[in-house]
Order: sequence, then C-alpha cells, then structure tokens
Amino acid sequence: MKKIHLLVLKAFIKPFIVTFFIVMFLLLMLFLFKYIDDLIGKGFEWYVILKLLFYAAATNVAMALPLAILLSSIMTFGNLGENYELVAIKSAGISLQRAMAPLFILVTGLGIAAFLFSDYMLPVANLKMGSLLYDVREQKAAFLIEEGVFNNSIPGYSIRVEKKEKDGQILKDIVIYDQSDGRGNTNVLMAKEGEMYKTDDGNYLILRLKDGVRYEESQGKSGYNPRQQFTRLRFKETEQKFDLSSFKFKREDENLFKGNYQMLNIKQLQTNKDSVIKLNDSISDNIFKQIRPYHKIFFATQNFRSAKPFKGLNFKKEGVFAGLDSSKKIQSISGAIDNIRMINESLESTLSTTKDNTTVIRRYIIEYNRKFTLAVSCLVLFFIGAPLGAIIRKGGLGLPVVVSVIFFLIYHIISTVGEKSVKVGDTNPILGMWIAIFLLTPVGLFLTYKATVDSALFDVDLYKNLFKKWFGKKSASTKTQS
Repeated sequence: MKKIHLLVLKAFIKPFIVTFFIVMFLLLMLFLFKYIDDLIGKGFEWYVILKLLFYAAATNVAMALPLAILLSSIMTFGNLGENYELVAIKSAGISLQRAMAPLFILVTGLGIAAFLFSDYMLPVANLKMGSLLYDVREQKAAFLIEEGVFNNSIPGYSIRVEKKEKDGQILKDIVIYDQSDGRGNTNVLMAKEGEMYKTDDGNYLILRLKDGVRYEESQGKSGYNPRQQFTRLRFKETEQKFDLSSFKFKREDENLFKGNYQMLNIKQLQTNKDSVIKLNDSISDNIFKQIRPYHKIFFATQNFRSAKPFKGLNFKKEGVFAGLDSSKKIQSISGAIDNIRMINESLESTLSTTKDNTTVIRRYIIEYNRKFTLAVSCLVLFFIGAPLGAIIRKGGLGLPVVVSVIFFLIYHIISTVGEKSVKVGDTNPILGMWIAIFLLTPVGLFLTYKATVDSALFDVDLYKNLFKKWFGKKSASTKTQS
C-alpha cells in the first residue's frame, strides 16, 4: 500500500504544481490586460510593477487553487487509467477509495492551508494590492512633450513645441502659456530655440530658452478694463522652471483602506458585523421611542378647551372632534398633518440608514463565509476530478482541461449568482454562499460511486449502441404493425 500511495502522490504533485502556476500566470495576464492603461506611460520603477504583480498573484490564490486541484486530479487518475495502472491497482484488490486516500489527506491539508491563508495572508495581500493599485491609478502620466501638440500636464502651464531634435533635449519654436495666475492666457512666452533638462533631484524641469519674447497683459488701475496694460519683453536667453513634484509616485496611508471587507480576518469581520447589528438595533429603538407617543389618541384640553375637560361629550357618536368648534378642528387637523409629515420623514431617514447597514452586514457575512467555502471547495472539486479522471481514462492537457474548465465554470457561475443574490438581499447569506457546494457535493458522490463500479459514464460507444438498439426496436415494432 505504501508503494501505491507513493505512486499516486507522485502522479498528483507534479501536475498540481504545473497547473497551479499555469493558472496563476493566466490570471496575472488577465490582471495586466485589465489595468494595462493605468500602468503604461507613467514612468514606474520596475519594483513597483513587480510588487503589484506579487500582491495580485496572492489575491488570485483563491481562484487558482481549486481549479488546479480539479485539473490535476483529473490528469492524475486519467493518466493512471490510460496507462492501465489503475486497472492493476483494482486487480490487486485495492478499491478506488483506498487509492484516493493519500490524495484525500493531501487535499484536506491544502484546504486547511487555504483557510489559514484566506484568514491571515489574504487580507494583508488585498490591503497591499488595493492601496498600491489605487496609487498607481491616481499617478499622472510621465511628462512628455510631443511635436505640434499642447502639453497641459504641468499644472498652470500649456507648452507646445514645433520640433524636437533626436536627443529629445533641443527644442524648436516653443510656445508657453502661463496660466498659473488663474486669469487665462494673459502671459505668453515664445522662443525660437530651447534646451530641456531636469535638476539632479528630478523635482524640477528647466527650459533654457533663446531668442524669444514674452507678452503679458495686466489689469489697469481703474479695474474696469482688465487688459488695459500690455507688456512685451524681448530676451536673448532666459530660463523657465517647472515643478515636477506632481509626477512623483506617492503612496497613500494604508490605514485608509483597512475598513474594506476583503481586508479583514474572521475575528475582525465578526466584530464589525456585531457592532453594525447593535447600531441598527439602537436606531430602531430610538425611532420607536420617538414615534410611540403619536400612536395614542388624546386631547390637549388646556389648548382647545377650558382647564377642566367637558363633561357629557359623546365621542362614540360625534368622533374625536366632539366639543370643538370649526376653527379648533382645523387647528387640530393641521397639527396632525404636521406630526404625520415629521414621522414620515423620520421613518424614511431611518429606513435608508438601516438598509445601508443591512447591506454592510451582508457583505461581512459574505466575506466570513468565503473563507470557509474556499477550503471546502478544494475537497468538493477533488471528489469531482478524481473519479472523472478514473472514468474518462485520458491524461495530458487535452480532454482533462476541457472537462475541468466546464466543471469549474459551473461552480464559479453558481457561486457568483448566489453571492450576488445575497448582496441584494434576495437569498439567505448562508444558502447563497454555500449553494455551489450544496449542488456539486452530490455530483462528486455520484461520480465517485460510478468510478468505483467501473461505470462507462463517458463511453461514446455505449451511447451509440443504446441509440442503435432503441431505434432498432422502434423500427422493428413499426414493421410488425404494418
């Protein structure tokens, strides 16, 4: 048994490692395609991109691990079945369940590791990637002057260059609009030639301009004509200094992102959920205390009548307005309408707040259950993949990839639909987050049973023979009747 267990383990580990890194690579490529416009042309250092990819890879483990387990288990038992090693194992009196036992222990260990990873490491990875991705997307594009195009990336300036030399530093026919004073294009600088370079610390861009003129319009003393004074200044050589601090990559404080649901562990999710539930309960208690007095019908006799209530009023016959004249009736109705309007506004405000809090509670419950479903999904997909491989008896990356992708898409679509229904409040959070597990577990048990009894579930010839047999009986019965 030890040799058989070692054989099965060795046959599983290599495909698992290969498929895991292949899936991770594909998910990283999807991540790059999604955010490629936010990364190119901004002058990032290589280590910034590398850190972002590392954090993105860590966040993709939750999707890559179950798919890798499913695909590698199909490949493992498909290879064993294709090479008749599975037949030899069964002929030796060893059942499929006993042959799967070491892999079951290994996958259980992977599931536990996935749970620990999602509780301790994944929140940190989500925090690091979320904060870094936010800074990357907020970063300005690198300062670049193109020929014949106005560049407005430097705040308060608009720069146009007619021609650039090959070295990228010598510029021809330069026009600079200085808009830093907030009065529009009232300050214009033009030069026939210029040289562009940065200071040693990279904080400033220096333009050394030659053979140019500056035009400036300023407000007159009277203030009625803002373009009353006009100044023209010619120069042989001058320098223009531009601040490039806005182009430097800046990091925001990570504490600003810590309140996000995906960046909390189980203990924090439970604590935050309980605090929001208590807040909702206190809001409901307060609004109930606020509107409870208005549910009672009473008379302020000191306002509408004398100090002592009238005796002999028949409220059953004359209604709540018994003893009141028309003016006091109008006053009573007006006061009641004002009270109703106030209560309605209070209830609408409270309802909106409690709805928002309920949505937050559901998000906490979703993230709480996601950490457990990740671990259990590894086991469920293993019990689908291993018997599938034993049934189809095909190894390699052909049919196993197709079958595994189909089952993983089924699992992913069901879990996504369930999660979205939980977010909008249409489904119980536990049912919505575990519905994929509930539906696929019987499928895994059924496939395990079929593989144990050597069922030809995916044998095309079997279905062809059944098809021919059924149509043969039908044609024979038709001839007999005729």
